[in-house]
Amino acid sequence: MSRKCELTGKTVQVGNNVSHAKNRTKRRFLPNLSNVTLNSELLGRSFKFKVATSALRTVDAKGGLDPFLIRAKDDVLSANALKIKRQIVSTKVPT
Repeated sequence: MSRKCELTGKTVQVGNNVSHAKNRTKRRFLPNLSNVTLNSELLGRSFKFKVATSALRTVDAKGGLDPFLIRAKDDVLSANALKIKRQIVSTKVPT
């Protein structure tokens, strides 16, 4: 499994370690990923995701998994999250 957030697309970044003598060596900045279970109120079930902790704060701020996925862009979501988003949009009652 890759080191990529399934909801935001946040992935590994590359940079340099810079010593006091200005010697540069390559390094990787890994995202802070955690395996979480998020509940969908519209579908009435829970889903497991590999998510960055910053994305968890965003999901809480948006009001839960359903509003977050509805507003999220399709190109940053994983295939699993995109499938769940389509289910949520199809079951959502138009207002």
